[in-house]
Amino acid sequence: MPMVKRVSHQDSLCGVARPMDAIGDGWSLLIVRDAFGGSRRFGEFQKSLGLAKNILAARLRHLVTHGIMETVLSSDGGAYQEYVLTEKGRGLFPLLVALRQWGEEFFFEPGEVHVHLVDRKTGRPVPKLEPRAQDGRVLRPADTAVRVPPRSQNQKLR
Repeated sequence: MPMVKRVSHQDSLCGVARPMDAIGDGWSLLIVRDAFGGSRRFGEFQKSLGLAKNILAARLRHLVTHGIMETVLSSDGGAYQEYVLTEKGRGLFPLLVALRQWGEEFFFEPGEVHVHLVDRKTGRPVPKLEPRAQDGRVLRPADTAVRVPPRSQNQKLR
């Protein structure tokens, strides 16, 4: 069975669809997660993820191409390059926190052991992220709407 060709969302007006070209792969998000945890070298990512070298190399190149990570000279002066998050990559932190919290809520049984994200200063769990209105109200899906701007015939909504 032939592989389905990926569709690019680069022209989409949707703020969910467009970034999927850069981070729509689960391995990419796990690489970014590990980078937040301090991984910088190819071998560190490979050891943590157990990913084949060719796939990891492709994902790292993709993240660099999309400006989520950049390569820098090894921090210890060695001949190796390291991968570090850019400002754009660090901007994924709230997304990863939300995904982690969603996963903790819906993918573990009550009392099941799993890792927790905690405030380094206090050691306490990070509070659940909740979208809020400008007046401070917690927003639920029914409280929001997607406003579609006037568009040209060449633009896609999704």
